[in-house]
Amino acid sequence: MGLIKEPKGIDFMISSDPLTDNARKEISEFIRNYKNASKNKKSKPVTIKKKAKVLYS
Repeated sequence: MGLIKEPKGIDFMISSDPLTDNARKEISEFIRNYKNASKNKKSKPVTIKKKAKVLYS
């Protein structure tokens, strides 16, 4: 990924409104629920299927 250069004489200023206490609590609750949900999921081990040997007589 390359860097984005600002054109001469132009400054890109990015600012956002500060979060309210209610919004901050909602975001924290969402993150907490997401982490708890991911802990509860059981991961399935990867299984490798072996090919059956074919015997000719």
